[in-house]
Amino acid sequence: MFLYTENFDGQKARAMAGLRKALSEKKVDEDVIPLLERINSLDNYFTTSSCSGRVSVMEMPYFGDKVNSVWLGKWHREVSVDEVLEAIGKHRKGQLWFLVRSPILHVAARSVEDAVGLLNLAVGLGFKYSNIKSVSHRKLLVEIRSTERMDVPLGEDGELWVDGEYIERIVGIANAQLRRFKGKLKRLEDEVGAKLK
Repeated sequence: MFLYTENFDGQKARAMAGLRKALSEKKVDEDVIPLLERINSLDNYFTTSSCSGRVSVMEMPYFGDKVNSVWLGKWHREVSVDEVLEAIGKHRKGQLWFLVRSPILHVAARSVEDAVGLLNLAVGLGFKYSNIKSVSHRKLLVEIRSTERMDVPLGEDGELWVDGEYIERIVGIANAQLRRFKGKLKRLEDEVGAKLK
């Protein structure tokens, strides 16, 4: 059995100090905090990073250039068409994209058995892209990810390629995806304490 008990507890203490700092600075998505608390209350797990999923409008020089990209609007909740249009109105140069990203959590586990238990629970609750991201003497990390995603090009260099009706439709689809993955997060929160230790 793979186990790194001597390092795990120290790593968890450091991670919890970092989480407390991030919480105090309002750098943690509010709706995922109860799930993080539930996972971190367990002896054999701790969270290292999280995002509760988001809808965003982004300006980027070219698709995939995260370093030089700028968020024109970002929401971890359902969004209105007016909010999206306001963000689009800020676009000046580069490519304009409407994006949906599903939740992602990274959770350290004490043993391979613990990691597999969490992975199986997550996949069973609909987080189909979950995996064991890292296995080493230093770290055993589970990545919890769902399948919801949208990458919609809207325009380039200040020119909008779509009309208001199209934007209304994609916002509706995005909000439906967001409701779906937020429901999965809630189910994971409900199940994690009962099924893991």
